[in-house]
Amino acid sequence: MNIGFIGLGIMGAPMAGHLIAAGHSLFLKSRRAVPEALVAAGGTPCATAAEVAERADVVILMLPDTPDVETVLFGADGVAAGLRSGTTVIDMSSISPIATKDFAARIRERGGAYLDAPVSGGEVGAKNAALSIMVGGDEADFGRAQPLFAAMGKTVTHVGPVGSGQVAKVANQIIVALTIEAVAEGLLFASKAGADPAKVREAITGGLATSRILELHGKRMIDRTFDPGFRIGLHQKDLNLALEGARALGLSLPATALAQQLFSACVANGGAAWDHSAMVRALEIMANHEVGAA
Repeated sequence: MNIGFIGLGIMGAPMAGHLIAAGHSLFLKSRRAVPEALVAAGGTPCATAAEVAERADVVILMLPDTPDVETVLFGADGVAAGLRSGTTVIDMSSISPIATKDFAARIRERGGAYLDAPVSGGEVGAKNAALSIMVGGDEADFGRAQPLFAAMGKTVTHVGPVGSGQVAKVANQIIVALTIEAVAEGLLFASKAGADPAKVREAITGGLATSRILELHGKRMIDRTFDPGFRIGLHQKDLNLALEGARALGLSLPATALAQQLFSACVANGGAAWDHSAMVRALEIMANHEVGAA
């Protein structure tokens, strides 16, 4: 397949690499220079998003936020300017479900198909082609894109019509944030009470409290490794989508609001680019105690 891929950051670059390895021809565009490794593997750099669309049967986006997606799709020299009838646009970014429905309608008006397919799994999942992919859109369009998703992810679910993938991703990010907060509180309590948090983590990993967050991010908290797999600033963006959606639905999400405030405390202390497991730092500052401290 001729595939366009726009957005080659921490997540996008390895995802594009898996598609090249699967035998597809890739046409690449990034805000920064296209990674040399992808070019060496056979990827073709393009000057504009419109050029990507002109050369591709499927255009995949992996971008930071809703305004970025809108600009790449509909801005000057955007995807829409080069879109051919029958081209499928797959947005794998995590953005507003409401905006997604609008973008899909505008692409369909130009003769294209549209899938929203946000992912979960972070940098590790992207590198290992083990992402969880949540897809919204027409079932036939999903079926045609399934081989591409299979090259990038391990769990691929067609959730429902356009926008449903983004709704699932927002729900995912609520659960992840609240689980990080719970793990952080538990390990901080254990450490402050004089127990070895590494041993506590080991003990409870075999019980009902076990989770991937406890396994991976609990270890990050203990080892103090906060280089980003997923940045706090990006998780804040996702929780904003949750809280904005909750207001529109007349829904209260009190624990989500608390998690957002803890992320904001991290940002106030220079942590926008920390990994989201560093939410524990906000709790540590209030406790005047670090997990793992003697």
